Amino acid sequence: MAEVVQQRIEERIPELEQLERVGLFTKKEVKSIIKRATALEYKLHRLMISKEDFIAYIQYEINVLELIKKRRAHIHYQFKREEIEYPIIHRINSVFRRATNKWKDDVQLWLSHVAFCKKWATKSHMSKVFSAMLAIHPDKPALWIMAAKSELEDRNSSESARHLFLRALRFHPNNKKVYQEYFRMELLHAEKLRKQKKELEKAEMDLGEYEFSPEILSGKLAEVVYRDATGKIQGAEFVLSLLTIAAIFDFTKELQDFILQDLQTKYTEDSVTWDFMAKRELEAPGAGEELQTAKGRASDISRREERCCQVYEEGLKSLDTEPMWTCYVAFCWERLKRKTNVQELKEKRQERLLVVLQRAHDASLLKEDYYKNWLQILLSSGDAEGGARVAMAATQRYSQSVTVWSLSLQTLMQLGSGDTGRLFQEALTHVNPKESLPLWQLQVQWSVANQSPEETEAIFQRGRLSAVAAVAMEMKESYLDWSYSTGGYKKARKTFTSLHETRPFSKAFFTRMIQIEKEQETPKMSNLRDYYERALQEFGSSDDDLWLEYIQQELGPNGQPENCGKIHWRAMKFLEGESVERFTSKYTLLQTGHI
Repeated sequence: MAEVVQQRIEERIPELEQLERVGLFTKKEVKSIIKRATALEYKLHRLMISKEDFIAYIQYEINVLELIKKRRAHIHYQFKREEIEYPIIHRINSVFRRATNKWKDDVQLWLSHVAFCKKWATKSHMSKVFSAMLAIHPDKPALWIMAAKSELEDRNSSESARHLFLRALRFHPNNKKVYQEYFRMELLHAEKLRKQKKELEKAEMDLGEYEFSPEILSGKLAEVVYRDATGKIQGAEFVLSLLTIAAIFDFTKELQDFILQDLQTKYTEDSVTWDFMAKRELEAPGAGEELQTAKGRASDISRREERCCQVYEEGLKSLDTEPMWTCYVAFCWERLKRKTNVQELKEKRQERLLVVLQRAHDASLLKEDYYKNWLQILLSSGDAEGGARVAMAATQRYSQSVTVWSLSLQTLMQLGSGDTGRLFQEALTHVNPKESLPLWQLQVQWSVANQSPEETEAIFQRGRLSAVAAVAMEMKESYLDWSYSTGGYKKARKTFTSLHETRPFSKAFFTRMIQIEKEQETPKMSNLRDYYERALQEFGSSDDDLWLEYIQQELGPNGQPENCGKIHWRAMKFLEGESVERFTSKYTLLQTGHI
């Protein structure tokens, strides 16, 4: 091993001599590089090699390159690159090859090599790295796309990029992203040729026998890609993604028209098609004279929106589905959110949205999320009766949704409905008990504000007996808090005593009672010990903080410091896993006065 390392170091001598001779590095710095390089080389030639050693070696060499670059700029010396930088770059590439051969599955390592080649090495070498990587990882479409983009952008080779995309499609014949980027590449190629032709014509150069194909210049190759893609991948959304790419280029009107015709012919059963066609009406040219005034512009926008709605209405005749109504409602809601100073336009948009929401609800095709928007509009416009009606209708439509029930009950609470208590009971019978916690919390909030203490306490009692642990624990905590706020310490203590024998428990239940005890003028240490002991009985095997708080309490003015040793011994016995290490560290800090 020593002979190999010595040989590697000797291979560095010519470049190091040059670095010293031209004044980029001092003699002392060269010796430091040799020392560090020797240590790194030894690590690469051990029997048990690690990836981290290779990365450290590569990073050190890159740092040397960066330093040389800065020194060159500082002394304005730009010669002898072949004798200085090139051997270092070659060495880094060699180490990268060894690393990627050893750890073939590490994609990040391959990409690091690519990034290095892009910055320091030749572009042809980057192609070799991509080829080797794709031979190992042909199952990753993103790598094929990256390689093709590199060929197009870095090497200016559309032929190689096309070849890579075609190979990628052999491995991933139904991958949308590969087709989208292939389609984009062909349009970029056509755009580049168009620019070349324009520049040559401007310079009045004789092209000889070379001619630019009109078909390629107009994007016919992209059309071929489009036909192949849509033959294998169906769906209006995918077609629209290709149309969006085509729209970026200013020479693709014919291609865009072809895609639009295809969309309207084959995908009328998809709500995405109708949504796109409707929104296109917003882009239609308006009358120039009207656009001079705010009112004229508002009138023009209103007409455009009406035309959009007509397209949606046409779509609903043949496609009366939830996605179609969702697109229509989303469009109306988005238009309403747009700011305008013309009150008439704002009112018209709101009226249109309310009508569409009602029709979608009547057809039982309104999505859950839009009931919230509907209620917001009605309540903000002062229509309390309409808000109550929609709130009730929402719960009938989505009777098992906790979100809808919460929203509707909050609305009815806000409106002061007398039927709220009954509706809370109805809601709890319909929803999944495991998801019912928000409803219990809302019911407590309503009861505290609107019912007698006895009725509120009855809700707490029902809640704490819930079969769902999360509900029972939350109700116990809330019950304790409520007892303290309404009846003071005695009631809180009584509530705690009635609950502390019945599982499930949460840590917060005990810590809240500890906090209440501490808030008294003369807190009883015997009570605090009881609370801590009960808490530790439940959470002592994993909660190291609880043990530490108990010890700190005993070290306080009302405690007995001599008990701390026993508590520490018990903690070490009860705690499990990592909790023991955490407790030991914190206890040491406590003893040294750092906590």
